[in-house]
Amino acid sequence: MKDRRIYCFNKISPVGTDLFRKGYELTEELSDAHGILVRSANLFETELPGSLRAIARAGAGVNNIPIDKCSEQGVVVFNTPGANANAVKELVVAAMLLCARDITGGMKWVEKNSDDPDIAKSVEKAKKDFAGHEIKGKKLGVIGLGAIGVLVANTAVSLGMEVYGYDPYISIGAAWNLKREVKHSEKIEELYENCDFITVHVPATADTKGMINKAAIDMMKDGVNILNFARDVLINDDDMAEALASGKVHRYITDFANPKTVKMKNVLITPHLGASTEESEENCAVMAVKELQDYLDNGNICHSVNYPDLDAGVCPTESRIACLHHNVPNMLGQITALMGEADINIATLYNKSRDKYAYTLMDIETRITDEALEKLMNIGGMLRVRIVK
Repeated sequence: MKDRRIYCFNKISPVGTDLFRKGYELTEELSDAHGILVRSANLFETELPGSLRAIARAGAGVNNIPIDKCSEQGVVVFNTPGANANAVKELVVAAMLLCARDITGGMKWVEKNSDDPDIAKSVEKAKKDFAGHEIKGKKLGVIGLGAIGVLVANTAVSLGMEVYGYDPYISIGAAWNLKREVKHSEKIEELYENCDFITVHVPATADTKGMINKAAIDMMKDGVNILNFARDVLINDDDMAEALASGKVHRYITDFANPKTVKMKNVLITPHLGASTEESEENCAVMAVKELQDYLDNGNICHSVNYPDLDAGVCPTESRIACLHHNVPNMLGQITALMGEADINIATLYNKSRDKYAYTLMDIETRITDEALEKLMNIGGMLRVRIVK
């Protein structure tokens, strides 16, 4: 197998990077890297080298990666969905408890009165100001039943909560993993109207940006508690500030500090701690490394955000060719015709498409010539051709 060079933009757990096979090298030179491992670094201003084949984000969100630019350069972008799900789930549960019981208020009172010699007695008088309620028996609405949402919903059921789940695009796997006690809501309005707690676990898209706004909040119960450990932009900050000030929303708990949220009344903010556990960072690193290596070594794609997933296993023939191209008519016809003209027999051909882009993988019985390779690259709509083996 070919030697590969990997550039890390952030510190990546060695639990992951140690999994690279012999022949892989962690390089300090981006200019000749075949793969990139990244966590939070912003790559939008980064000039991607011509040698680059793939980027693996050790995390779920890829808003720090120029997806369109990568797609047009034939660079496959991976993420690691579910690798940090348990860490986020545990923080969401902790946030619900912080919200229901005024734990932070009580702790601040103790710190403020730490010099009181009779603090033990004073506590007994003051604790009534921080009385809360239990979450058992309360109604939780989970918007988005992906890896994190399913774990949150199932845990809430185990804690005795009545759980409503909403996700019009729920996967078969998520549906199977969801506890049967979770009520499946066909309309999001059902969550708004019934739930004491609402937690959001959807990606940031044009459709979800600002989805929790005045119109949505007006449908909710008075004194509702809203949790956002997904994406900052899902909440309309101005509408949230107004709802908190009026008491319509009892508490807003978010993992995203910004100049507006830090000034809001009755808000609890954690400094983007969702995936900040040792276990989560290790899980993400392991998944990212495995995705990157399988693509570079075998041409297989799993958990890409810009190209279709395709698993062809290990190449059993003389050679494997990977073609990343636009999803346009007659592309396969041109590829197979060219291989026929070059007298190259295709043992197995795999093809998948995803929106504007497609991926073709060919196991061939003889090595491709330089002339045929150049002709493949010059097909209209072809973005990258790679000899995998």
